[in-house]
Amino acid sequence: MGKKLLKNTEWSILIVSAVLTIIGLIALFSATQSAEYDEFKKQIQWVLISIPFLILVSSIDYNVIVRFSTLAYVVLIGLLIGVLFTHPINGARSWFKFGESLTFQPSEIGKVITILFLAFIINKMQIRGRKEINKIWKLALVMTIAIIPVFLIIREPDYGTAVAYLTAIIFMIFVSGIDRKYIFIVLIITAIAIPIIYNNLPEHAIKRIQVFLNPGLDERGAGYNIMQSKLAIGAGEVFGMGLFKGNQTQLGFLHPKTTDFIFSVIGEELGFIATGSITILYIVLITKAIYVAKTAKDNIGSYIAIGIAGIFFFHMTENIGMTIGLLPITGVPLPFVSYGGSSLIANFICIGLLLNISSRRQKAIFVE
Repeated sequence: MGKKLLKNTEWSILIVSAVLTIIGLIALFSATQSAEYDEFKKQIQWVLISIPFLILVSSIDYNVIVRFSTLAYVVLIGLLIGVLFTHPINGARSWFKFGESLTFQPSEIGKVITILFLAFIINKMQIRGRKEINKIWKLALVMTIAIIPVFLIIREPDYGTAVAYLTAIIFMIFVSGIDRKYIFIVLIITAIAIPIIYNNLPEHAIKRIQVFLNPGLDERGAGYNIMQSKLAIGAGEVFGMGLFKGNQTQLGFLHPKTTDFIFSVIGEELGFIATGSITILYIVLITKAIYVAKTAKDNIGSYIAIGIAGIFFFHMTENIGMTIGLLPITGVPLPFVSYGGSSLIANFICIGLLLNISSRRQKAIFVE
């Protein structure tokens, strides 16, 4: 049985994530030389800490893991409520701080927990058939479960992470057999809600949107980071300026260069060849995640994999889009590449789940 699991495993997913992690470490090595490689050293530690999580999650049958999702979801909600009472860091209450430098961001691991719990709930509802999700009270229950963590994350506030949750939720519900009429209703509600939400956003969020629409509006203030990012990526041209040689990176114009704008560091110092390759790697990763969802042995595996695909899709699109000025800045990290312990552990767990599901796959289940 063990040999069969290894044979079925989609190893390309692990390879792609490993390559992205290595690229991230190289970029961090260059970006942190002025700080004595502090975050680079910490990221190596986080990689080593994340590997056991990946091995553990990929080894235990995901159906067993899902059984604990209810308890995990309850704990998550408690953590997301508790973090609202912490001292704000960079204007947001998103982290629990331990000691001088160790922080934990529950919303990161919460992505995985929410996906697992939603997969469990949707699957339970569909015992009598996949169309059961279209019953109003069942759909309302699913949406309530999904919206609670999103609401708490918005309260932090962390709009980028909240949208990441919503993207995963949309992906999962879309493949669950939902009727098209609900999709149209959601689109209409969204169209109505956008101007209302915009008018009630905090001032700094509105400023970011305005700067996105008109980058020259506040070049020394809210538009500074995006201008420096675009300058950095443009200066890298095809082959880059070389490690340790990027002007915006090494002179401190890019901020924060190890998290939100790590893609800009890579663009400036390694050029279009590197950034283009990274984009292709993410496309491969997301495509493989969708394939795992399509070939999973059961609905639960399918829903988990497609939710993970949604997470990676949003993070890739938003982070790369914001660094080149195509999307508003939201502070969303680039998976496996940006510095961050909570994010890295969550991403490795996602990879472990994809390996787990792929090793036990049998046939496509996206059928009636």
